Amino acid sequence: MKTDFSKIYINGEWIDGSSDSEMKNTNPFTGEELVTIKAADKNDLDRAYKAAAEAQSSWATEMPQKKREVIEKALKIMQENKELIIGWLVKEAGSTVVKATVEFGASVNIMKEAATFPYRMEGKILPSEHPGKENRVYRNPLGVIGIISPWNFPLHLALRSIAPAIATGNAVVVKPATDTPVTGGLLFASIFEAAGLPKGVLNVVVGRGSEIGDDIVKHPTPRLISFTGSTPVGKGIGELAGGALKKTALELGGNNNFIVLEDADLEQAVDSALFGKFYHQGQICMAINRIFVHESIYDQFADEFIARAEKLKYGNPAEKDTQVGPLINRDQVDRILKEIDETVEQGAKLRLGGKADGNVLEPTVLTGVTNDMTMAENEIFGPVAILIPFSNDDEVVEMANAYPYGLSGAVHSSNIEHGTNIAHRIHTGMIHVNDQPVNDEAHMPFGGEKDSGLGRFNGEWVLEEFTTLKWISVQHKPREYGSFVENTKK
Repeated sequence: MKTDFSKIYINGEWIDGSSDSEMKNTNPFTGEELVTIKAADKNDLDRAYKAAAEAQSSWATEMPQKKREVIEKALKIMQENKELIIGWLVKEAGSTVVKATVEFGASVNIMKEAATFPYRMEGKILPSEHPGKENRVYRNPLGVIGIISPWNFPLHLALRSIAPAIATGNAVVVKPATDTPVTGGLLFASIFEAAGLPKGVLNVVVGRGSEIGDDIVKHPTPRLISFTGSTPVGKGIGELAGGALKKTALELGGNNNFIVLEDADLEQAVDSALFGKFYHQGQICMAINRIFVHESIYDQFADEFIARAEKLKYGNPAEKDTQVGPLINRDQVDRILKEIDETVEQGAKLRLGGKADGNVLEPTVLTGVTNDMTMAENEIFGPVAILIPFSNDDEVVEMANAYPYGLSGAVHSSNIEHGTNIAHRIHTGMIHVNDQPVNDEAHMPFGGEKDSGLGRFNGEWVLEEFTTLKWISVQHKPREYGSFVENTKK
């Protein structure tokens, strides 16, 4: 497996990009330069798409056992290089060792699920309204898929599109986030190359969004664009793709709710809230954004939550006991610090944290927050918890549904049916009773409602996204067309 990631990967070759610009990849905690890559330009992107289209036609007809063999071999290579991959997640994405290890495990599960897909390309034989006719329905790959991967969970969230796409007979062109070109793209080129994937089936173009961002969507070759990232960018991609009648699979931002009902197990709720808010510094689309706590237990919950959050170790992600590492870059730190100040000015109380050292933002807690304050309105994407009181079920449901997001959420109650009834009332693609919102299982449908995206990833649902159906009818004996044809015979 190749471990030098200074070049892009097109048609089975490691080459320099053709752009005049270079992309310096740095460690978000130390500032150390990890690798410098000569960026791809539009010509490189065009070459990548053309290579993918040419390779896909033969890959689509490859035997299912061959496709499965490549996926399984790639998985074996991943497992053999586990420490290398985890090391890159720590130094490139600012992942703590715990988070990187969990992300690696989730990626392994995606590969195991994808390895089953070549034998799940099921069709159907259906009856016909016409005598002697047989209706056949075939499931085929779409063709070429463009994948734009994010920086927060780059390994897992890139692979959940790459592996199913390849396993179902598609070819792919991947553009990783500029902050994580290795773990979001180039690692996979190395892994699948070593696994024997034919040239051109997987291509990775590392380039600036300003230079190739629109073109990866607008290029005439891809049939589907898979994107994980912010809602504003996702909407732009949706508009570009829609204008070209392309499919999209979009997993976008969230303003996820964590609801603690009056009858909740307080200790369990605090445990869940700590993990769901501060895991990977809150830089997760599913992370808790708003913590709603019933007014009768609000103070008790707040005191316990703050006391526990104060004990979280933050700092160097390479230290195995670190729980909160750096944000991906200083722009994110400055944005969040500004929003903390605005929310405090609006009347919230800063109870913990609120300071940053470099890209490390202390675990922070604000109480006395209302649903119309800045940090309640916006996706935080950082280690800041905001606690909002409520008085009854109807009020919390109304507040939870007030914003145009619907990705994930959680409800805590000692009465399972009570919690489940509230969960049904929240407009979201995923929600968890007596747990926290950061859940992703390779066989379960993953995706959001409203401004949180379109489509579903994982399991049979991503199989539907990345394939298309074709109806072929077979007339086994001459069909009667009635007088329309008979009159022509006279």
